[in-house]
Amino acid sequence: MGVTDIERVAVLGAGNMGHGITEVVAMAGYPVMMRDIENDIVEDGYESIEWSLRKLAEKDRLDESPEDILGRIETTVDLEAAVSDADFVIEAAPERLDLKRDIFAELDELAPDGALLASNTSSLSITKIAEATDRPDRVAGMHFFNPPVKMDLVEVIYGAETDDETAEIVYEFVEAAGKTPIYVRKDVNGFVVNSVLGPFVDEPAWMVSNDEATVRQADAAMVHRRGYPMGPFELADLTGLDVGYHVRKEAGRDIPPILQEKVDAEELGRKTGTGYYEYEDDDGTDYAPEDGEGFDTLRVEARMVNEAAKLVGDDVATPEAVDTGMRLGTGFPEGPCGRADETGLDVVLSKLEELREETGEDRFEPADHLVELVEAGKTGRDSGEGFYEYLTDSVGDYRFLNYDLDDGLLTVELDRPERLNALSGDLLGEIDHLLTNADADDVRCVLFEGAGDRAFSAGADIGGFADATPTDFMDVTPTFETVNEFDRPTIAKIDGFCLGAGLELALACDLRLATEGSEFGSPEIGLGLIPGGGGTQRLLRILGETRAKELVFRGNRIGAERAEEWGLVNRCVPEDEFEETVAEFVDDILEGPPIALKVAKTVMNEGGDASLDAGLAMESQGFGLLMSTDDVREGTAAFREKRDPEFEGR
Repeated sequence: MGVTDIERVAVLGAGNMGHGITEVVAMAGYPVMMRDIENDIVEDGYESIEWSLRKLAEKDRLDESPEDILGRIETTVDLEAAVSDADFVIEAAPERLDLKRDIFAELDELAPDGALLASNTSSLSITKIAEATDRPDRVAGMHFFNPPVKMDLVEVIYGAETDDETAEIVYEFVEAAGKTPIYVRKDVNGFVVNSVLGPFVDEPAWMVSNDEATVRQADAAMVHRRGYPMGPFELADLTGLDVGYHVRKEAGRDIPPILQEKVDAEELGRKTGTGYYEYEDDDGTDYAPEDGEGFDTLRVEARMVNEAAKLVGDDVATPEAVDTGMRLGTGFPEGPCGRADETGLDVVLSKLEELREETGEDRFEPADHLVELVEAGKTGRDSGEGFYEYLTDSVGDYRFLNYDLDDGLLTVELDRPERLNALSGDLLGEIDHLLTNADADDVRCVLFEGAGDRAFSAGADIGGFADATPTDFMDVTPTFETVNEFDRPTIAKIDGFCLGAGLELALACDLRLATEGSEFGSPEIGLGLIPGGGGTQRLLRILGETRAKELVFRGNRIGAERAEEWGLVNRCVPEDEFEETVAEFVDDILEGPPIALKVAKTVMNEGGDASLDAGLAMESQGFGLLMSTDDVREGTAAFREKRDPEFEGR
């Protein structure tokens, strides 16, 4: 059996997770039966799907009508009717092991022998759930994140008996549903994301309990100094303090006194109006950047890295899976493995050893894998290897971009869709490295695009530059210059947001093509900044003073049609014409004379910054240089013979 053999899907549960998963599956084109134990629950779930689809349609986020998607959804309260002809069953019942085991025992009797069974659970043992069946090899975990329609990540979890074929089919199904899967190859408590996230909330709670920090100090430091989307106490209030409490209890972990006090007082966060912050009469979280001074952020991050090292060392997950999981599942600006490599694994290890000696607490015991890496000299980026291997002088694999060189076209995809392809320091460094080390003789055109369907790039990743010094930002601009000065024509393929640093990257390209729904802007002024990466200067040269200053001073966005009218983009076309338009531009360049295109780019770029006389002199020199090339002889011969030329770049 393969993923292509899955024709009918059953989802057991119509609550928040169940109806969300049903919607995702139906949007992916699968007929799906949603089942719950009562008609009212099923009807409420179906109505929630209807509402969600109409909202997505209003935002132009659907490829087909809500009616077509709803037409693939059936509902029932009869378990046998739901699963009797299903190829794949996804259980999304409440998080109770006894309940899930009972459901899987029934599924084993009612579902076809060849059907795959998956449990959507955030913490329960897949092995124990699968033991309720006579087909544990056909059972896997499938942890969607809430809400499933919006969240991109799905953890695919092996039980002790899950075979590789089963896990691979589930993985491929997740991809077919438009989500990003990561493998969790062993059935560990918390899987990947919750295992690594635990210390983010847990360690600050111990620090506050021991009078080593305050709630606001911890939240301010982790958000404003380290770039996390929420502070640990803010996050705990949002998810519910009782949820974190029961997870710790179930895992057999000690409870920080401050958490115990809050749970005993039934102050459980936003849902009760009071938690670590007051939400009824006050505005809730009220920490400011300056509140974070003096908080030991490394103590928290070292514990997160330690958990990641345990997962990697025990072959539960790869560093790539851990980091992808944390970025997509929690919105962290970067994963713990990559951040640790930047910090230095030796620094992280020293911190853990110091805390272990000071406190005697087992939670600071360094993971064997972390110790092994440091002892082998693999301390991170500065040493060339840590959790990851780092760039040499040759093009290789990258963490935040994908590239492909095919018949002279170098396609570069910014691959951070969960952050709207925001440009972090690491991503900019990878762009610079790729273009600097690419063999220009093999490249005729470079095409930049953004992963996902929402953005080319929505700007700089502010979190990615957390704790940066002013001099660190001086290292950013050269990447844009590398793009601007690359020997071959460059094209920005823009579909969605193109803002801030994303616009600056597009401006560094020679040509810009956009869909009608794209938006452009330089919002930096709203942060008290100005566009960088050459943005102010290129906007002046492309738009002229009046329009450039309007865009920068007001910080507003403009649509693609106005961008075309202003000359910011070369073409603005409907979505259904975009690929064809891009292909026409690319083909013209690929079929053109490489040497002449290189000379034309150089003369136009440098001549634009020179006097007219100097520009004319460069043009004359370039013209004379080209007259001796084989491409000119081929071009003139083809003209005489009334055929298309075949330029070879000689």
